[in-house]
Amino acid sequence: MNTDGWLADTRSSYDTVAGDYADRIRGALAEKPYLRAALTLFADLVQAAGGGPVADVGCGPGQVTAHLHDLGVDAFGIDLSPVMIEVARRDHPHLRFEVGSMTDLALTDASVAGLLAFWSLIHIPDDAVPTVFRHFRRVLRPGGPLLLGFHVGDESKLKTQGYGGHPMNVYVHRRRPDTVAAWLRDAGFTVEAQMLLDPDDSVPGAVLFARRPY
Repeated sequence: MNTDGWLADTRSSYDTVAGDYADRIRGALAEKPYLRAALTLFADLVQAAGGGPVADVGCGPGQVTAHLHDLGVDAFGIDLSPVMIEVARRDHPHLRFEVGSMTDLALTDASVAGLLAFWSLIHIPDDAVPTVFRHFRRVLRPGGPLLLGFHVGDESKLKTQGYGGHPMNVYVHRRRPDTVAAWLRDAGFTVEAQMLLDPDDSVPGAVLFARRPY
């Protein structure tokens, strides 16, 4: 698979679909009790570790960032797409959002109490994931929790049409939880729990909890 320019393709694709994507997923968490439970547990883990700022990396239009805020978490969002960040700021003007890439995370070392990447790793090629996880570990405080959500599977598919019928040019990578867990251990994380969602669907989901050791 040719990954030349994949970062620019991902940015421009989500710039194109940002408004329609936000409209489609607005309120979606209300129909996802297991995801809400995972977010509640993540918020509890952040507070138990002492609290502090939490980065929602690949935040999209900010609905999960806002949900964490409602749970009492000092959450802020980062996304590759400038237009997506504009939408997040419009929809959630009381929260902080900034443009950035998880492949070169512009946060200082040990600066966040928790980090979330909810279905934002799905466009990261396998060979770039270790770099991303090293950044995640670097910016997390010792003892800080990490929550990942992703599509489960064994293949990568090119997505050429997206939300609202707009053109896109992004690969969607599906991965096995054990594979992601192994990458996390290689990056220095302790893996604490994983859960398979909708196992009977054609494309299940997974959430995985990990922690930067003390």
